[in-house]
Amino acid sequence: MNLSDSKKKLALAGIICGVVAACLAYFGNPANMAFCIACFIRDTAGALGLHSTETVQYARPEILGLVLGAFIISVATKEYRSMAGSSPMVRFVLGMILAIGSLVFLGCPLRMIIRMSAGDLNAWVALIGFILGVGTGVIALKKGFSLGRAHAANRMNGYVLPVLMAGILVLALATTLLKSSESGPGSMHAPILMSLAGGLIFGAVAQKSRMCFAGSIRDVILMRNFDLLTIIGGLFVVMLVFNIATGRFNAAFETPGIIAHSEHLWNILGMYAVGFAAVLAGGCPLRQLILAGQGSSDSAVTVLGMFAGAALAHNFGLAASATAVNAETQEVVAGSVPLYGKAAVIICIVVCFLIAFLNKRNEGK
Repeated sequence: MNLSDSKKKLALAGIICGVVAACLAYFGNPANMAFCIACFIRDTAGALGLHSTETVQYARPEILGLVLGAFIISVATKEYRSMAGSSPMVRFVLGMILAIGSLVFLGCPLRMIIRMSAGDLNAWVALIGFILGVGTGVIALKKGFSLGRAHAANRMNGYVLPVLMAGILVLALATTLLKSSESGPGSMHAPILMSLAGGLIFGAVAQKSRMCFAGSIRDVILMRNFDLLTIIGGLFVVMLVFNIATGRFNAAFETPGIIAHSEHLWNILGMYAVGFAAVLAGGCPLRQLILAGQGSSDSAVTVLGMFAGAALAHNFGLAASATAVNAETQEVVAGSVPLYGKAAVIICIVVCFLIAFLNKRNEGK
């Protein structure tokens, strides 16, 4: 079934993804983080020992399920294509930028929409930066930006990331080798099998609908095409209803326990970097996982870059801290972006500009 050939089907895809996210939130995933690509990659990187922040270590079945869901549905519908060769190292760097920018904001574009549906005004501010970042990427596209063409590759290339994800899943289910947080966001999660099922469903639906948060805005700017926004709208509405019905809706900036901060400039710049890098890489963090599942080794390299970026963000203190309540004094402690995190975002934006304007179509002729 093709979910991308009509707005009704696209809206249905968004509703299904919204229901999955709502179920995961209800059954244990962190508040306002029902489904977050960057945060879940960070947690999984921690479980593998790539960083040592003990509060964010857990092999998230949702991430594993996304790749495997996209892989299974693409093979079943004969859409699987093993492709590679489009500037892999540049894509690795863009993957790092996607992770670092997201962790300065404290969420990927998917989580930004989920936070918006819960009334988090910081996410609405960050949306400004994301749109501007996508817009800058569109300017680069119009100026001739290209990372070159991918070419058909041996099918085994496309199998590597799904197999790696399946291996991590086996380790998570059958052994105690992986690290797991005893407190903090990493300790909050829905049951493993439910999370895996949610990831598989989300991955399959995202693959069939071509869901992409950066792509939806890019299409509006480039072609005045609002189709992909229909998916985002469907997901937003479902999560809005869920948050209101469960008393989780809170229209405010200071929201202790929601894993967010109110440093507006850095929320904007963090998501600006994510939007810019997503257009250059050909898709948001979610889309990269889906493309990797359906055979793109270039997107698989981008995903590995996100793992590296997430590990780097926590090993070197780049990630923002969230607004929280002091357990002893009960005072609200405002979240913030560390100095190194601010510097990293600026560097990421500069690197995006260098990539955007040093990679032209005519240079590959």
